[in-house]
This record gives sequence, C-alpha cells and structure tokens, in this order.
Amino acid sequence: MNKKTIRDIDVQGKKALVRVDFNVPLEAGKVTDDTRIRAALPTIQYLLDHGAAVILMSHLGRPKGKVVEGLRLDPVAARLSELLGKPVRKLDDCIGPEVEAAAKALQPGEALLLENLRFHPEEEANDLTFAQQLAELADMYVNDAFGAAHRAHASTSGIADVLPAVAGLLMEKEINFLGRALESPEHPFVAILGGAKISDKIGVIENLLDRVEALLIGGGMANTFLLAQGYEMGDSLVEEGSVATAERLLKEGGDRLVLPVDVVIADAFSAEANSRVVEVNQVPTGWRILDVGPQTVECFKAKLAGARTVVWNGPMGVFEFEPFAAGTRAIAQALADIQATTIIGGGDSVAAIEQAGLAEKMTHISTGGGASLEFLEGKVLPGVAKLQER
Repeated sequence: MNKKTIRDIDVQGKKALVRVDFNVPLEAGKVTDDTRIRAALPTIQYLLDHGAAVILMSHLGRPKGKVVEGLRLDPVAARLSELLGKPVRKLDDCIGPEVEAAAKALQPGEALLLENLRFHPEEEANDLTFAQQLAELADMYVNDAFGAAHRAHASTSGIADVLPAVAGLLMEKEINFLGRALESPEHPFVAILGGAKISDKIGVIENLLDRVEALLIGGGMANTFLLAQGYEMGDSLVEEGSVATAERLLKEGGDRLVLPVDVVIADAFSAEANSRVVEVNQVPTGWRILDVGPQTVECFKAKLAGARTVVWNGPMGVFEFEPFAAGTRAIAQALADIQATTIIGGGDSVAAIEQAGLAEKMTHISTGGGASLEFLEGKVLPGVAKLQER
C-alpha cells in the first residue's frame, strides 16, 4: 500500500480525528456483535500509546439526517470503554460549541466518541462546511473505516480536503490483503461468489475472470447463469434483465467459470418447505433452488483443494434457513481445511464463517461488505483515494 499510515507520522501531542466503522448491531441498548469495534482497537491503542488525543466518529444505521434515539452511540461507547480498559466519553452531537469545548479539553492518552454522524444530513451529502466543522476539532485525520470507504461522505472524503489524512491500521490491513489478491496473488487463485443477484457482482466477475484459475458461482446469482444455459429454473430467483450478460460471461469465462451441477430445491421459500436434491436440469415448475447440492460441493472442494489464494464473497444458498445452509457451511469448512490465503468479504459470508466457528481459520475477514466488493471490481474508493501518498 502506497498510502501513509499513522506509523508514518508523528502523532505525539496531536489531536487525531479518527473515522471508524462502529455500525454494529444493537439489541435492548447493548452491542450484540462487537467485531467492528475490536477491529478498530489496534489503531486507537496505537494513537493513545503514542501520546495522541483521540476523537472518534462513526455512523450507525440509517437515521436519514434526523436524530433517532435508538441509533445513538452510547452502547458503543460503553463497549469500547470495556475493551480499552479506560473510559471513553460519548458526546451528544458531533459538531457545535459543546463538542468543540470537549475536544479542546481532551488530553493526550484520552479518547472521546462523537454522536452518530448521520443524524446530520450534511454527512451523506459530503457538505464541505460540515466537513470543516469536524476538521476544526483536530490536527490530523485518520480513516480507519474501510467499511465506509466506498462512500464519498463528509467524514470519509470531504474532511481529507481540510486535514492531513492518513490510514489507520485496519484500513492498511484491508487494502494490503485485498490489493495483494488482485495484483500479486499466489496461484492457483480461486474466487467464490454467491448471494442473490448477478447484477450486484457483474463488475467483480469481469475484473476477476482473467486473474483466477477458477471462479465458482453459487447462491441465487447462479440461477441466472443456469437460465442462460437453457435450463428451466421453476420459481427460482432469476434476473431476466441479466441473462444476456450471463451468456457473455459464460463465453468469456469458459472452463474457469464453474456453476452448480446439482441443487437443493424447495416447494416454498420457507425453512419448513419440502425439499430435495436434483440435477440442475430437473427443477420442476413451482419449485425453487435454495442451495447448492452435494455433488456441487464436491466439485467446488476439488477446485479449492490446491488453491493458494481464495477470495469468497456471498453465501451458496439461503443459509438463514437451516435446511438450506449445508452448501455454505461446506464451503466454509473447505476453506478452513486448505493451506491458502483465505480472504472473506461480504456480511453473509462473514456471518456464515462465524456461525460455523471457523473465523480463526481464515487469513483475513474483511469488515467492509460493499467496500470489499467495489475494491474487487477495481474501483477507486473515495475514502482511500484522498489519503496522503507515501
């Protein structure tokens, strides 16, 4: 990575405004999954240990520019205080006189957390005045929110026009792992793509096809490819508007683009539905594909067996329903069993890995679903582009 990080600058005695991604699930006023908070700890701890005063800012949920009581960051501050082993004061806004006074009084080695940025419509509008108000709180800007780096918002992009901007340690880690997978992967390189829609991942497929030895397609998006091959899909989820694109990708991909050979079908979209395994040319009217079948799992495992680099984004089926989780679980286990650099992106893939208790077996689990997808497409992320070059 050729961007400056917090290790490349002197932070002693400085006030560091740090964009983190604390968009975590809450229930009854408690954080139910602190993965993203933990992921930011190395950056926060480094700054505190090196004599900086740390002002943290994040969004939470989609309040759409209004104050939503249930989306305040108080539970996040409480959990962060526990993890850091020191109190982190949470403010009731992210701009204004009280915030300015609190930031001014903050001493080296202390941290505070601003209120949800998206309570202000100016955040998502990338309003320069709002960015300047945030920038006035500090001497330097650190972007450690890879999960929001694909958004050109005031706190991810605009602020970098006002303050010297560097990457945090999580941002550096994300860019290094994903960047190496694209630019200098160890071969054989295999990509696994799943999830509901092909339209969400056309750019990723196009960018990866010439780089990989095999691109394994599962989930709902496989149905559109199967339809393009002339198979009847019954009531399965398909994107009629993407069939021509699927046909083109099948031609371009040749043997490298690997589709399911058998599938688990159901007579309703329900965990209680009747289900059975059929080959892809035997999906009857009124039934729908909800998972890849056992033959497909074995085929995918064979492709993964000798891989040295694997990128996985998107589940193989409707893994939220227990009867249709087997394909996704089997792929997670296969990745745990091979000697390769394994990079997992996308919320559902990450959830599946964590449900299976296999997170520790993966090389890198990305904190950014949409951001990792856009990175794999080869897009320039606004939150990365503005950071200072080494």
